[in-house]
Amino acid sequence: MKLWFVMIAASAMLLSASPAPADEAAPAGETDEAVAPDGWQVSSDINLTLTQNAYTDNWDGDETSALSWVFNSNTLAENQLTDLVNNKNTLKLSFGQSHKQDEDSKQWDRPSTSTDLIDFRSVFRFSHGWPVDPFVSGRVESRFLDTSDPAKTRTLNPTTFTESAGVARVFIKEENREWTTRLGGALRQRLDRDALPDGETERETISTNDAGAEFVSEFRTPLADGAITLTSDLTVYKALYYSEADALEGSTGADDWKSMDINWENTFSAGITNHIVVNLYVQVLYDKEIDADVRLKETLSLGFTFKLL
Repeated sequence: MKLWFVMIAASAMLLSASPAPADEAAPAGETDEAVAPDGWQVSSDINLTLTQNAYTDNWDGDETSALSWVFNSNTLAENQLTDLVNNKNTLKLSFGQSHKQDEDSKQWDRPSTSTDLIDFRSVFRFSHGWPVDPFVSGRVESRFLDTSDPAKTRTLNPTTFTESAGVARVFIKEENREWTTRLGGALRQRLDRDALPDGETERETISTNDAGAEFVSEFRTPLADGAITLTSDLTVYKALYYSEADALEGSTGADDWKSMDINWENTFSAGITNHIVVNLYVQVLYDKEIDADVRLKETLSLGFTFKLL
């Protein structure tokens, strides 16, 4: 039920944001504001959030000093390479840590990671004036630090590569509003470097592969007369092949890989001044291989932001 609730909610939000009359939607390849083939259109939004607590040694209470920080960066580079070929690249970087002071020894504990993300995607869309546009895309997802193994911290691990191809449709393309969807087939490879499998003494690189169908929706719109910007990205993936399916046969959850994977990311951003911004980030995840229930992440931050370009 939770899975269907997430899907229905996502569909309702996106449909409510679409233009009212269907005949007003811009056909594929004919947007309200096409990107002119005159070079790269680049934008980069960087923000840093800090939270700090400090207490003297004679403070009456159980509170301890703490320091938390989060760095976020969103970069977009788009270019109409030719009259028929459009290339759009997005890079999301996020990393944050929490530092706490031991109540008794007053020594600072080892920092723990609060958020960690590397996500790069490149999409080539070919416009021929058809109802939909063919596309090919590549995506790389990873983390700066992998602390899942207590014996060894690994950098840039694990890594997931996704290659997809299919058809895309641009429903809205305006200066401050955009909605694009893609549907096609996808191949995924997961690499876990220097992993130590259960019962083994030698570390090795573990790789798995799967293939299936993928749907992607990318939506951006201003709210509250432009005071708030909503960015919503929805990815639904249905695996049809998994390289480890035979090895899992007969075990508990052997068919979990066949369930749909859902990743729905929503960011509400409101600028208080030119350099101070409030961000509300809500992520809804469903992956039955990890957990049978829907997972939710919510981050509310107030920090400094800089638009480089």
